[in-house]
Formats: sequence, structure tokens, C-alpha cells
Amino acid sequence: MSNCNASSIWVSMMDLRSRFLEGMSRAATFVAVVTTDGPGGRDGVTVSSLTSVSADGEAPALLACIHHQSPAAVAILKNEAFCANLLHESQQAVAGRFATRGERGERAARFQGQGWAPGAGGQPQLAGATAAFHCKLATALLWQTHYIIVGQVSAVDLSDEPAALLYGQRGYRKAVDLE
Repeated sequence: MSNCNASSIWVSMMDLRSRFLEGMSRAATFVAVVTTDGPGGRDGVTVSSLTSVSADGEAPALLACIHHQSPAAVAILKNEAFCANLLHESQQAVAGRFATRGERGERAARFQGQGWAPGAGGQPQLAGATAAFHCKLATALLWQTHYIIVGQVSAVDLSDEPAALLYGQRGYRKAVDLE
């Protein structure tokens, strides 16, 4: 009987995971590439889990969730700084390039030919991004499989083109007026 219960609990947990993933796929969110450079190396990763924490306090703060096995997460923790580049709707190829896993040399090649330059905090900033948030690492918490990384924002660069790339329903999207 206990094997049956363990089996049904496992099926129930798998169903919960599947339903969670389906439910979250229905939430459209903006896409960012979080980059870092310094003693821990130059790296970056595409994230859709970037959000503001607060505009108040000592300085504005934002958070990003990055898988604990991502070399970018390890580099951010060592470099203690990052830039969150909010992608323009025309930068889907950049999102794809930084979303894939790869060897160290392949990861470094991601920055070639994309208009990267050191931003206000020295971290890689993408030309044409709708916004670039330059952050000092404030804290990081490992929660199960992901680091919750909180950055204290030291500068924000805004482009003249505010149309952000979105991700929802398992595909890239753009915002349209409903009127």
C-alpha cells in the first residue's frame, strides 16, 4: 500500500509541475540578458524572471532568478556586479544566443558582433536595449535550483525605442495596443 501512495504522490507532483509550467507559460513577461564581467569572467544569460524589488530605500533594486548551474550565475556572484539589458522587440536573436548553454569559448563568442560596450558600472551593455540597469550585487539566495540575485541599481540607461521584447505562451511576442 505504501508503494501505491508513493507512486500516486509522485504522479501528483509531476502533474503539479506540468500544470505549474503550463500556467506560467501563459504569463507574458519581458526578456532581458543579464551580463557580467570581472575576475569571475565575462558571461551572460537570457532571463524572463527579472523584476523590480523597490524604487525606494538607499537605491532602487531589482532581482533576477538564474539557474544555479549557469556559468553566468557563478560569474555574477564572483564579480559582484551585473547589467540587466532589457531587450528591444527586434533583439530576439540576442535572446536566443544567450539562452543556449555552451562551452566557455562559445559563451564568450556570444558577445561578438552585437554592439556590446562597458556600461556605467563596467558591465557589458547591449546597444539598442530598451533599458540597461547597472547593478551592484546586494545579496543572493540559493532557492532549490535557482539563485535569487538582488542588485542595487546604480544607473539606468534608456533608449529612445521603448518597445520591449516579450515572452509568453512559449514564444516571443510584442506588445500591441488594445484600443
